[in-house]
Amino acid sequence: MTGYAQHTDFAPQARIALYYAPPAASAWWDAGCEWLGRDPERAHSIDTPLPDRIVALGSNVEALTRAPRRYGWHGTLVAPFHCAEGVRPLDVLSAARDWARHFGRFDMPVGVAEIGRFVALRPANTGHDDIVREIAASALRAMAPLRARPSPQQIESRIAPGMSERQIGLLREWGYPYVLDEFRFHMTLSDSLGEAAARTAIASHWTERIEALGPLPFHGASLFVEPQPGAPFALWQRLPFDTAQDPA
Repeated sequence: MTGYAQHTDFAPQARIALYYAPPAASAWWDAGCEWLGRDPERAHSIDTPLPDRIVALGSNVEALTRAPRRYGWHGTLVAPFHCAEGVRPLDVLSAARDWARHFGRFDMPVGVAEIGRFVALRPANTGHDDIVREIAASALRAMAPLRARPSPQQIESRIAPGMSERQIGLLREWGYPYVLDEFRFHMTLSDSLGEAAARTAIASHWTERIEALGPLPFHGASLFVEPQPGAPFALWQRLPFDTAQDPA
């Protein structure tokens, strides 16, 4: 076992998140960890040379990927949360394992998209986008009894300019605005980048990588943990989907 896999408890200030992460033995996991410069499961940094087209911009990997590097290679299903009073991390793990058994594995074609000033991977078709949205909604409801609810003051402080009335309503109900019908699965590849040339270079690089890697293997989910505020997120436990429910 490596990283945090042997941990069964964390400090009260720790946050847990339910993420999608590619299988550990897959080329997709290696490619994402190399790009972000960190393996959140084995808890070590990776020094990988950047593609020439990005080096030509005068950029370095840390400058391009600072925020996603801290969170690790993932796509959010349930955003980070504190455990509710009386709930232990092992309770979250037990519930998450039970939840994961309801889904079969599938492979999902993806493409590169710009989300504001960020570059990310997104499902390549609406059918898979809807499937992952349903998975995330199921995960949100499964985790809801275990998550500490933010205070009214914390909720109001999270209302940002530009949020729709629907997003504000979801924030007040669920503690996060981008859930249910507002959920959009993505795997972040960059920080917020003001230079269009940098975003274009990253998009071009990953378009080529996707052609070599093929569809994204959506074969399970993972629990990540932020052991203390501001610390890098670590992959704590993998949650394989039920192979008996794989498509024929």
